[in-house]
Amino acid sequence: QVQLVESGGGLVQAGGSLRLSCAASLSISTINATGWYRQASGKQRELVAVFTSGNITNYADSVKGRFTISRENAKNTVYLQMNSLKPEDTAVYYCVMNLYGINYWGEGTLVTVSS
Repeated sequence: QVQLVESGGGLVQAGGSLRLSCAASLSISTINATGWYRQASGKQRELVAVFTSGNITNYADSVKGRFTISRENAKNTVYLQMNSLKPEDTAVYYCVMNLYGINYWGEGTLVTVSS
């Protein structure tokens, strides 16, 4: 069982920045697939940024050039640096890690961007 705890969400004005963290309850050094999704009110959950096999990163077109995913294996933590935030980035952000074919999700952290 993997437990993931997200933090770093909050209220920020448009143009501002936030850094989300996702701390895992086990070593992530061998976990290839991990990243961030988000779900806005009334919408489906969507990919934001992920690491895939080979430490390749994939980003949603809407966040390219503004968001950066990174990981610190020694701290079992994955980060999402979010810059130039827009009101449309408002959502609950979820961390996900895939272990042996099973996706484990955190409970999410709310990001609200005011105009």
